[in-house]
Parts: sequence; structure tokens; C-alpha cells
Amino acid sequence: MHYNKLGSSDINVSHVCLGTMTWGVQNTQQDANEQIDYAISRGVNFLDTAEMYAVPPAPETYGKTEQILGNWLASNKEKRSDLVIATKIAGSGLEWIRGGSEITGESVLEAVDDSLQRLQTDYIDLYQIHWPNRNTPHFGRHWPGTIQFSDMDREKQSDGMLEILTALDKCMKAGKIKHFGLSNETTWGINEYLRLSDKYNLPRPVSIQNEFGLVHAKDWPYLIENCIHTDIAYLPWSPLAGGMLSGKYVNGERPEGSRWTMLQRNGLFRDTEASQQAVRAYVELAKRFDLTPSQLALAWCKQVDGVTSTIIGATTLEQLKENIDAFDIVMSEELQQGINEIYQQFPMPF
Repeated sequence: MHYNKLGSSDINVSHVCLGTMTWGVQNTQQDANEQIDYAISRGVNFLDTAEMYAVPPAPETYGKTEQILGNWLASNKEKRSDLVIATKIAGSGLEWIRGGSEITGESVLEAVDDSLQRLQTDYIDLYQIHWPNRNTPHFGRHWPGTIQFSDMDREKQSDGMLEILTALDKCMKAGKIKHFGLSNETTWGINEYLRLSDKYNLPRPVSIQNEFGLVHAKDWPYLIENCIHTDIAYLPWSPLAGGMLSGKYVNGERPEGSRWTMLQRNGLFRDTEASQQAVRAYVELAKRFDLTPSQLALAWCKQVDGVTSTIIGATTLEQLKENIDAFDIVMSEELQQGINEIYQQFPMPF
């Protein structure tokens, strides 16, 4: 396992970050325990969760994933200092989480304490803003005209960011969190947080996690270039596009118990004809090189310049083994060329 520095922090994280959002719906406590133990045995030291999880989000599963991880941490206290635990505060839109309100300084203070209690730990290594208070071009909203950026009240958003930073600073000084990061953000959002951090001598973000993979690489090159030159760790989530790049949903297939058989908060926006064509091409290419489609997609993601650690999830131990194995693959020039040819045909299929 290889390790990279987490942005401007003093933390080193494994190339693989174990995602947890299936724990509590698709996976049990026992499943999670097995996944954590196996991941650690392979050198993984980075785990990512969120107060919103499990997914799909629902009132009855709110906080359940943190609780499952917390139960493991409570039973393995001697391993806590070896791990980098990341979690996130949910934003507006979910009525069962603080009435669906936006993220404020007060909600940060409340949510941090609640997450610490569920995780059964004294500190959180990386605390992340799950999504901004404003509309952003994510979750299928990245097409021109979908969002009117000029409609945003910039001063209001900036004031809200400053309030969030001030609350995060209090949490850091209290020893409750070590570093903070962003999620589902934009280049402007990163730079505004950095500007406010510098101006008011407040904590700076050390990372951002956005959706990134072969069928959704819109952050390349501009946002990732920005991350490299501002020392922000880039953490791709959903590198398999919600499981699509595994090939299991090709031609409308819906395996029993798979995520796409469940109600999706944002709908199946990834499932387009262009996406299906792209995935079929990647599946065939993977076969030519004796790889699974998932391994091809993950090996490609790992080697992108600027990627610090890739967040992977699995519902079975076999899937987790397959996915971690992908990070040992060295891609040949021929394989790279094959991927590039497909990518150029389908640069933004959904």
C-alpha cells in the first residue's frame, strides 16, 4: 500500500480510503467489522463516513453508519491512533437532520458533538462539509444553463463560510477535530474558504472529495490543478459511478440487492444511453487485459495526477478484495491508450 500526505496536513493516508455508506442498509455490523479488519490488513488507514449515512438516506438510518464504525472503534481502541477517521456534516434538504436547515456555525458545533458520540472517539481526524449551502454543479447539474451562478448572493455565501470556519476553529482548539475538508464543492468554493482562512487566521481546508471517475471526470483539469497548487488533497468518491463501471447494470440489469434497485435521492441520473455505451466499451477493454471492469476503473483513477486517495465501497468482502487489488495494478501504455480512446468518445456521458 502506498501513502500520500493529506494536503497541507501532517497526516499520511493510504491510496485507498474505505467508504462506509452501505453499512446499516446493505451491510450489517458483522459485515462492517470484516471489511475494516480486512482493509487494515491490506494497509488501509483511512475510513470515510458521514452523519447522513446509511445510503439511501432515511430517518431510521440517520447516523447508523457512524454508530457501526463507533462500535468497531470501541472494541479496538488500541488501533484508533493508527487510523484516519473522516466524517461529514449534512447540509440542507433532509428534514430529519436539524429540520433540513443549512449549515451554520451552531449546527457545526452540534453535529461534531453528535458524531463524536456515535463514533465513540475523542477526536475526528478529518471533518468535512458534505455539501455547500448554495446550489453547485454536482449530481447531474453540471450542464450549461442548469445553474445560474450569477443568481448567487456572494456576500451571503461568504458570510456563511466565515461562520462555519469560526465554528470549526472552536472545535479544533477544543481538540474535537484535527483538520477539516470540503465535499461536493467547486473551485470558487475552495478558493473562498482559503481566502477567508488567510484573512481571518482560521483553519484552511486540507481536502476535497468530489465524484470522479471514467464516466464523470469533470473536475479534470481545472479543479484538480487548483488543488495541486493550493495543497488540497483530492479524494474521488464514487469512482465506479455508483457501481455502473463494474458492468453489473449493463443493458438494464438490476442485480437483486444492488444499490440501483433502491430508491435514489437524486434519481438514476447516471443511467443514460451514452453511459451505457461507455461502460460496455470499458467492460470489453478490461476483458482484453484480464482485469475486472472495476479494477480497470480504479487503476485509472489512482494514476490521475493530483488524486490523493480514492474512496471505495463494497457490499461483500470479495468485492473489497477485488477493489483493493486494483491499486497494485501498473497500467501499460497499451491499456492507457485503450482507455483514452474510449474516454475521448464519451468524455461526459451523463
